[in-house]
Amino acid sequence: MTSEAVRAVRRPVPQGTERRDTWWLEPLIVVLVLGSFIIYTTWAMLQGAYYHAAPYLSPFYSPCLAANCAHVSLPIIGTWWTLTPALLIFWIPLGFRTTCYYYRKAYYRSFFWAPPACAVPDAAKGYSGETRFPFLLQNIHRYFFWPAVLVVIFLWWDVIQAFRFPTASGGVAFGMGLGTLVLLANSALLSFYTLSCHFARHLCGGYLNQFHRAPLRYRLWHIITRANEHHQLYAWISLFGVALADLYVRLLAMGIIQDVRFF
Repeated sequence: MTSEAVRAVRRPVPQGTERRDTWWLEPLIVVLVLGSFIIYTTWAMLQGAYYHAAPYLSPFYSPCLAANCAHVSLPIIGTWWTLTPALLIFWIPLGFRTTCYYYRKAYYRSFFWAPPACAVPDAAKGYSGETRFPFLLQNIHRYFFWPAVLVVIFLWWDVIQAFRFPTASGGVAFGMGLGTLVLLANSALLSFYTLSCHFARHLCGGYLNQFHRAPLRYRLWHIITRANEHHQLYAWISLFGVALADLYVRLLAMGIIQDVRFF
């Protein structure tokens, strides 16, 4: 290698980038989508209304734990709670998604530019990783997994309830509407997203040294590993799914649309 070539290799990294492709498009899309989702969910949860249209309950309010709920899932909180019931459970999906390995990659690159793309300099001068507050809290992702699974179980209970339609006589009748399918799809997508996470994979067999001694756990680990390959896809689809499920129930409760009843 000539001396000129060596100097070219060792030259300082420029402040900008020599990339000429649309590398900025992916971070921009993430900012727009996540930003819009944050704005909508914040608004929807602070409303404290239009989240129940019998027999459908918005996933933003499930499980509904306060006595002031339009549809109480589990009466844990008494009448002293006067704020929106969504505040009692929103921290679970928020914490699980915020500390999710994929979402960390997405918003680090898009919102913090750390780094925004390959061969593009970081916005920050230095790099400390997740060794400082508040990023040090990202390590609690594994603990958010358990309440997140509990929320998913309640969402499946809501799906069962979505087959029980109120009758004019005050009873209930088995049936199915478009809202039933909406809640069913949302629960399935959130299940795929939650159970395909990296911690679920590690929980099944990530620390085993010999798989042949635990054949059942190996099968579970193998299934979740295959699902984990699509964890990014599940993360995005479930994000749209939960927002659309809330919007559908909200529009029904507001009387803007009518539910399609199949039987």
